[in-house]
Amino acid sequence: MRSFLCKFDGQSRLLVHSLMSGACGVQRALDVFRKQQRASSDSMFLSDFIKTLCQDEVATPQTDDQPLTVKPLVCLFPALFTQNLLSFINLLHPALPQTSVLHLLKCLSQDPHPNPWISALCRQLKRRISAENDEPLYTPQCSQRLKELSQHLCVSGQSGGWSSCFSKKAESVSEYSFGSSGATQRKRKISVVILDTDDEDAGLQSKRIRTDVCGRDGVKADKQTTSEETSVELEERAATEPSTVELQPELDTSDSLPEHVKASVLQIKELLENQTEWDQGSTDVWKVLNECDPNQVEMLCTSLGLSDLPEEILPKLCSSVLTLSPDLSYSSASSLIKSLFLDKVLSLSEPASRCLVTALTSLCSHYPRPSCHTLIGPILREENIGDPQAELLKRLIDCLDSHYRLLLLQMTFKMSWSEALLSVIHSLLDSKLDLNEEVFTAFTEQLVSDSSKFTKSVKFAKMMLTVLTKYSNHVNATNKHSLDGCLTLHETFLKKSLQAALRKITHAK
Repeated sequence: MRSFLCKFDGQSRLLVHSLMSGACGVQRALDVFRKQQRASSDSMFLSDFIKTLCQDEVATPQTDDQPLTVKPLVCLFPALFTQNLLSFINLLHPALPQTSVLHLLKCLSQDPHPNPWISALCRQLKRRISAENDEPLYTPQCSQRLKELSQHLCVSGQSGGWSSCFSKKAESVSEYSFGSSGATQRKRKISVVILDTDDEDAGLQSKRIRTDVCGRDGVKADKQTTSEETSVELEERAATEPSTVELQPELDTSDSLPEHVKASVLQIKELLENQTEWDQGSTDVWKVLNECDPNQVEMLCTSLGLSDLPEEILPKLCSSVLTLSPDLSYSSASSLIKSLFLDKVLSLSEPASRCLVTALTSLCSHYPRPSCHTLIGPILREENIGDPQAELLKRLIDCLDSHYRLLLLQMTFKMSWSEALLSVIHSLLDSKLDLNEEVFTAFTEQLVSDSSKFTKSVKFAKMMLTVLTKYSNHVNATNKHSLDGCLTLHETFLKKSLQAALRKITHAK
């Protein structure tokens, strides 16, 4: 492979390296291309790159008895490179000369044993370049398999279940016009993701796709137009996702998202679904967060379903986000942290898992201000938070600087205190905050206001004891009388200790 790299100039060589970098190859190539565009006025280097890929090269025979052959250079690269290359060109083809792209597709068609996904990507690209081209994305073998499967299910004699999808007349099979040049976009949707594979699961995969299509045919007539309009999007996504065999649900992305962000959504979803393939190089796909405005980041997080991710993925994801340079903006970090953690923390009914704690503390310590305003603050304002939430918040407090802990304490002045919140406030006070007279006065006013609810609360008594011992120098003649009134109403076993602590302060004053 190294001998091939010398065929390319410096700019093209960087693209080759990017396209060879696994699942994130398309996004990396887009990043490289944008940087090269900004740094150079040469707008034709992509054409030169494609021209080099189309040059004939001598292919080394696999065995000694095989003759030397000449093939286009692009046919000598691994299939993964070619898949990434075609997906990359699919995104940029309007900016490329049509003749160069068609020449590349012609070279790829010379492969005597074509990869099914590469064939589908080639047909998809040819269709996008040439509007009159209506060549189906599936192979003749795939068409024949679908016909056989449909006929088998139609004559099985069973009722209900899958067979109900094929209960129409035999003519319904021809309704999909396999290979017909006049097939509509909806009809082509059946075969776009079922390619000519030799594995044993091909029949089952075909059944799943066929069932999905028949289920869609059972909806009301007034929804048929919508189904037809979305079929092209399903085709395009299937052609750019080689690792996906079944139809996936439509991404919840807005049309306002740029094309490169939509491409990144697909890359990130593939990364999150294939955890075993997560490597250090895969973290680059998260760079798209720095290329989006706040609204786009929020839409991207929604499209990825970050709030529903398994907790075991979170440490890897957060580790990748922390490697980004530059750091995320306040708004982007806020959207990401809220999407990842808020629902998970609020729904806790038992102590948080190690994965959740690790991920939370890593992001909160790196982005403390967004964490305070979009995660910790909203949790504190929840009226019915329990011990799992309180214990997790105390863990997060330990990783915050003193001025952020002071900010959280001031947030509690604007909400009604609860037993769970008392333990969080106690943890904040126990960290020895640097309180000024104004903040301490506001705190004592809140304490006196809510004290009647906690006359039998040991948590309240412990918090009071911390106030009277660690913050005794803040107690003055104005608020000591109010504190003494709180202690008079108190009924726990710590009452005498609290009164003794207050008397010492009074004596010192």
